Order: sequence, then structure tokens, then C-alpha cells
Amino acid sequence: MAYKILKPELKRQIKGVLFDMDGLVLNSEILYKRFWIEAFEVMGYHMSNEQALGMRSLSKACAQVYLDELFGPGIDYDTARDIRIQRMDAYVEKNGVEPKQGIYELLDYIHTRRIPCAIATSSPLGRVKAHLSPLGLYDRFDAICSSKEVAHGKPEPDIYLYGASKIDVPPAQCLALEDSPAGIESAFRAGCLPIIIPDLDKPDAETLSRCFAAADSLNDICDILDELNSPQL
Repeated sequence: MAYKILKPELKRQIKGVLFDMDGLVLNSEILYKRFWIEAFEVMGYHMSNEQALGMRSLSKACAQVYLDELFGPGIDYDTARDIRIQRMDAYVEKNGVEPKQGIYELLDYIHTRRIPCAIATSSPLGRVKAHLSPLGLYDRFDAICSSKEVAHGKPEPDIYLYGASKIDVPPAQCLALEDSPAGIESAFRAGCLPIIIPDLDKPDAETLSRCFAAADSLNDICDILDELNSPQL
């Protein structure tokens, strides 16, 4: 396990932790990738793995722009999304979703230290509960926040501003844990301290430029919090 502080000048006391869900708390981005590709195959389009990863965390408006750039104007995002949801829901109902390594240990750590935490996700609330509850994770967070509750989804800052408000911690004192470029941009624009924990691909230079740190897994976050909240800081 390892992490790298990219911007040591931004070190500060942390009083809250905000979690993305898919690809961060849950090993679910691999499912989104698979079923986005399948949905577009049904519609007669070929979507590569890399293109499917580009869909991560995007709001509907941003996703439509992205798809227009890939396949030309007029592609029906809503139809593709409906197909993806139907197929992925059927898979999850049968097989479930795996938690990411280190999530239980990290939640134990922050609860012991009385650091409030929240989910800040692009997924709708019903899906959050359906995916987290069987793993015993739904009630481990002080708040569950969906971009469906705010005006604009990721990469706009709304969801992270909302998440910080729900745990009553200023965004500047919130660690934001993300795996996607859109999520990192959202957290960065909200004024949080973003940490990238890559899932299915490596972050590019632009994404890293917005990050306070990069970590290999959730297991590293306890050490980062120890470093940030040490009495010497």
C-alpha cells in the first residue's frame, strides 16, 4: 500500500470525509463499463472500454455532450441508460456488488475518531440503498447524498457542497475520495481536499493537477488522515 502527497502546501486539519460510491466504496465501475458497452451494442454502436470509462460520474447533460462527440449528434442517451440499468440491475440482483478493499477498516477508523462522513454519488438514492444495504454499509455513513438532489451533477461542485453541508463541515475541511476525473473536478471546484484512488485506469495529468494526493487503496486513507490531523500540523 502506498500514497503520494502531491500538494503538501495544502495540508490542513480534516473534520469530515466525503466518499464517491461507484468504483470507490463499491467495485461497481467494472459493471457500469460492461453494461454501457452492451447497451450501445444493442443500439448498433461500438463503444470501446476507454470510451465507456469516460461515462463515469457524468451528469446527463455532460454525458449527452460526450456521446454526441463520440457517435455524432442525436444519439439517445436516455434509451441507452435504460438498457444499461435494466441489464445491470438484473446482474446485481443475482450476483450482488463487491465492496472495495479497505472500506470497512476506514469507516471503523473515522468513526472511532468521530469524523463524520457522507456518500456523495451520481447514483440515485434507491440504487445507493439497494447496493450498500446488503453489505452492511448503508447505515455506516452519516449522510447519503445523490446528485439527483442538487441542480447539477458532477463535474459541477454541487454534490460535494451538498455533502459537506449535510455533515455540517466546511468543504475546505473535507477530504473527498474519488476514482474518476469528473468526481475529482467536482470535489476540487467545491473546495474540498481531493484524493484520487484509481480504479480501472490511471489518472491523467490534468486530473492529478486537481488532487491533493493519490493513493493505491482505501487502506492508505487512515495514514493520510493521521498525517493531516497530527498535532504538529
